[in-house]
Amino acid sequence: VQLQASGGGLVQAGGSLRLSCTASGRAFATNSVGWFRQAPGKEREFVGSSSWIGGYTYYADSVKGRFTISRDNAKNTVYLQMSSLKPDDTAIYYCATDSHVVPSKTVSGYYYWGQGTLVTVSS
Repeated sequence: VQLQASGGGLVQAGGSLRLSCTASGRAFATNSVGWFRQAPGKEREFVGSSSWIGGYTYYADSVKGRFTISRDNAKNTVYLQMSSLKPDDTAIYYCATDSHVVPSKTVSGYYYWGQGTLVTVSS
């Protein structure tokens, strides 16, 4: 399984970005996906996760109401739509996938990871 994350970049505070995560070898429709981020000098933290087969979607409190996870089954791609971005959202964003029906909120809950995409939010 290979995951390819993309869509990061530089955006002003209050702006929006959409990250993409495309999988080869595993269908997002039948697996859970997680988004995590890691800021410089900090540990990787949970952003959101979803399992469409289980019907679960979770978000970290820090992004709830601003970030949305969606998918395109035909493209085997999952998206993280980020709005009202803040400088604190600056980090490398990673997507991950595994076969849980209930999507994990922890780093250890995922075996397959993408390479990460950098999001920088300027004030």
